[in-house]
Amino acid sequence: MTDKYEQKRVTISSKRQFTIPQKFYSALGFQKEAVCTMAEGMLIIQPAVPSADDLSEEILADLIREGYSGEALLKEFKVRQAKIRPAVEKLLQTAKDAAQNDTEYVRYEDIFPGEE
Repeated sequence: MTDKYEQKRVTISSKRQFTIPQKFYSALGFQKEAVCTMAEGMLIIQPAVPSADDLSEEILADLIREGYSGEALLKEFKVRQAKIRPAVEKLLQTAKDAAQNDTEYVRYEDIFPGEE
């Protein structure tokens, strides 16, 4: 098998449950939630991506470390928070394309342009 395509047979319990193989779980960055999508006769299971609300604390912590405060903090927070949804949507589309073998490689900078 190549790096692009790897599969493993898993057992489904009577309660419709199965275990994600550890190698896949770790490589894809699963945490406590997954998103299941049914498309074209396939079940696609992806790590759940935090919503913008879940990232607010991290954004604020970064801004404070960067020296923002007061009105400048609020303004920059809104700018950065507005970038999250488009980046996540692009990430999800990239994952969908990869699952369908429509893409070969994506860099971090492709998903989050202009960030260091």
